[in-house]
Amino acid sequence: MSNDDQYGGAGYGEVGGTGQTRTRLPESPSDPYGPARRTSRAPRSLVTVVGVVVLLIAAIAFANQAPDTPDDRPSDEAPAAASTAATGTDPVTGKTAGIPKGFAHDEQGAQSAAANYAVALGSDGMFRKNTRHALVDGIYAPDVASRMKGPQDEAYSAAFLARLGLDANGNAPQGSTFVTRTVPIGTRVESYTPTAAKVSVWYTGLIGMSGTKSTDPVRTLWKTWTFELSWIGEDWKVVDDTQQDGPAPVPGDVPVSTSDDMSKAIKEFGGFTYAR
Repeated sequence: MSNDDQYGGAGYGEVGGTGQTRTRLPESPSDPYGPARRTSRAPRSLVTVVGVVVLLIAAIAFANQAPDTPDDRPSDEAPAAASTAATGTDPVTGKTAGIPKGFAHDEQGAQSAAANYAVALGSDGMFRKNTRHALVDGIYAPDVASRMKGPQDEAYSAAFLARLGLDANGNAPQGSTFVTRTVPIGTRVESYTPTAAKVSVWYTGLIGMSGTKSTDPVRTLWKTWTFELSWIGEDWKVVDDTQQDGPAPVPGDVPVSTSDDMSKAIKEFGGFTYAR
């Protein structure tokens, strides 16, 4: 995955992507982030930099069919209505360095692992070297993790972080809040055996800088993150992952929140441990 993939567009640097659309935001008191200019780029494949994942957030699973829309597929091909419904089974037994661990050795466990890994890899911890290394070590297979760290450190350079409005250590300016969060919508098992699984996570994400002087207001993105998992050391570990845009819904008409409301929400609303 590449840096540009996760933050695909919206002005997050020259790390990939082609084609731009620039939009001048209104300079008015109702604009939560002040006079701001956004650049939208066509993202490529979320956070895999230099062919080796730079899992930044990243992203998306929104494919709800209207109840009154007929399904033309044969009934035996239509997905079960409760295929991703909650089962009530606890997804994990604990955490290490903030990363859920102890996923069940079955399809549900693989889905829970993929969803929780998407959340962890889409967090702001990926922008700080020490926490990034801890996340990679806890989520990827050992040999994959060791190969990823060098290219990732180069990708998360001071210049790249500066384009996001962060300092060289991944910190936001005083008075601003850097927002990066992945919110899984659903999961789909592409393939499964007791030793290997391929699971896609449809998610929406938040990315941007919340603050009165921000030129990159917090916005949403929609992506599908596909993880190839192996059962290693009594848990599911990632051996490869890719991302693609969408499915994305029609944007709603909910009024945009102020930068203060957005910053408070990010600090006050914590995340969840996702089960299938």
